[in-house]
Amino acid sequence: MCRTVHGLWLPAAFAVFVAAHAIAEDARCVVRGEDTGAALLNPGMGWVLHFYDNVPANYGSRLAPSDTVDEFPGLTVVYLRIPWSYIEPEEGRFNWAVVDGPAQRWIAKGKQVAFRFSCSESWMRYATPEWVKRAGAKGYDFRPGEGVVEGGPFWEPAYDDPVFLAKLEIFLKAAAARYDGNPEVAFFDVGSLGVWGEGHTWSSTKLHISTETTIKHIDLHCRYFKHTLLAANDDFSFGGSDSKFPAMAAIRHAVERGLTLRDDSILVQGGKSAYFHAKMAEDFWPNVPVILESEHYGGSKARGNWKDEQYLQAVEDYHASYVSIHWWPREFLEACRGIIDRINPRLGYRLQLVEASWPAKVRVEGRFGLTAKWRNAGVAPCYPGGFPALTLKDDKGGIAGVFVDEGFDVRKLPVGAPGKAEAVEQKAEFMLPFNLAAGRYDAYVSVGTRTGTPRIALPLPGDDGQRRYRAGTLRVTGDYDVRVGELRREGEAWLLPLTWTVHRPLPGGVRPFCHFDSGGAIVFQGEPKAGLACTALEKAGVVELGCVFKIPESARGKKYSVRVGLFVPSRLGRADERMIPGGGEPDRRVLVGDLAVAQDGGVRFGAAGR
Repeated sequence: MCRTVHGLWLPAAFAVFVAAHAIAEDARCVVRGEDTGAALLNPGMGWVLHFYDNVPANYGSRLAPSDTVDEFPGLTVVYLRIPWSYIEPEEGRFNWAVVDGPAQRWIAKGKQVAFRFSCSESWMRYATPEWVKRAGAKGYDFRPGEGVVEGGPFWEPAYDDPVFLAKLEIFLKAAAARYDGNPEVAFFDVGSLGVWGEGHTWSSTKLHISTETTIKHIDLHCRYFKHTLLAANDDFSFGGSDSKFPAMAAIRHAVERGLTLRDDSILVQGGKSAYFHAKMAEDFWPNVPVILESEHYGGSKARGNWKDEQYLQAVEDYHASYVSIHWWPREFLEACRGIIDRINPRLGYRLQLVEASWPAKVRVEGRFGLTAKWRNAGVAPCYPGGFPALTLKDDKGGIAGVFVDEGFDVRKLPVGAPGKAEAVEQKAEFMLPFNLAAGRYDAYVSVGTRTGTPRIALPLPGDDGQRRYRAGTLRVTGDYDVRVGELRREGEAWLLPLTWTVHRPLPGGVRPFCHFDSGGAIVFQGEPKAGLACTALEKAGVVELGCVFKIPESARGKKYSVRVGLFVPSRLGRADERMIPGGGEPDRRVLVGDLAVAQDGGVRFGAAGR
């Protein structure tokens, strides 16, 4: 918590409390954030669970419909990778339920989904629907490891065949109508060519896929997916050079079209061959989140190629934002918890509040300055971007004020090696709104939209459940405070003594008011005691100036709440008509007590809080 020491508030934890009268004029709340080490669930990053992994039985088949593996730290995306023929078994008749059912389990938990629909598999004959072949699309029978074999058990289309491309385009158009721009979708693979959708034919026909054909498939996806992130496979680079396109042209084309890169897969081999394309990722990661897929954990482990340190180093080298759970998820968690916990603090982006400070006390309708330092401790930029905000909450948890620094976009925070990223200073000045009442508020920091809606989880304690984090307090002081005395009789009227403590010079003509309310309406009023000059209220200081009133006949036998305040008659009808009290209500009045009027005209006044 912060405590005032010689006018400065020093932090001992991520919280604050101090009595209002103890706050010095120059006191500041200074907060130094300590990273909690928590795995963060943020947009554009996280662990990707392979629910369908081409083969429908891998790896979600062991999970009950109610089981979403909630204990996996950092899980944000469920990946549905399945052959096209499962989705469109008959031409024009789509079975989206194949993916909708599993998807909704995780979407209901606030997660996203991702897709790949493949056209060639080494375990089923028609990954591309058979009706496409019957429509005249050219293709080849093959046997894995042998290539094209007449009468082979599996069939792969010719990826540049016009009939195949025409049918594929219709399918992609239908898929884009459902998924393009859908906030439930994290990314969509360009998975329409090559065995397993990886852009190569090593385990299928072994026929060369030209760079020109790969570019056609990229452009076909871009024609319909204009908003959702598309992913190009690193193996698109193996199209090589030909008479029309130089080497790496497909990858460069993917960069130019705004796609991201996914590597299928690392740790297939060991040692220096554990992965190959970290250099390629340099063209992608400054702008889009890179996806890193590991080999099937069990197979890699059995061959002796799984190395935790290499997985962690690959995250660093690729500047990865997504990494895969490419195995039975719970078994993977149990076996790899150590490396999962080491990857999470570096995966994607991680926004750390290094330090922040603001005045401990601000006058109503005044201004205050906020300074802070922010660091991105992850390997990748915060692609969604966002703006720091300070939110003030009252003692009931209601949001009383929101202050957003639109000049500081966390997207621009630089990344660096572990512990080496540069901290960037933020400076902002805010104006208090006219309707922010005086009082003590809890101050919460967050990062999100320009309008103050939190979007980014931060590694800080004190989360309010909406990604705001309690960091301290701010005291808003009013124009004045008022204290009520004992009601007494003065001739035909009654006098309610009032002591006004004016904190700053007030406008000319300011004067007290006294309202007697019933049923939400002002029934009668009091006036300043005659003979006392209201001009004394225009200067800072203590002024004794009560209100006198008479009880109307209609008030007998009733009870009234008594509210007082200061106003400027020349401002009637304006938002700033009434001055702001130090402890009042939203309508800028102060409840000072209740007045009970007897049938015989006698009165009894009970002061508020007594």
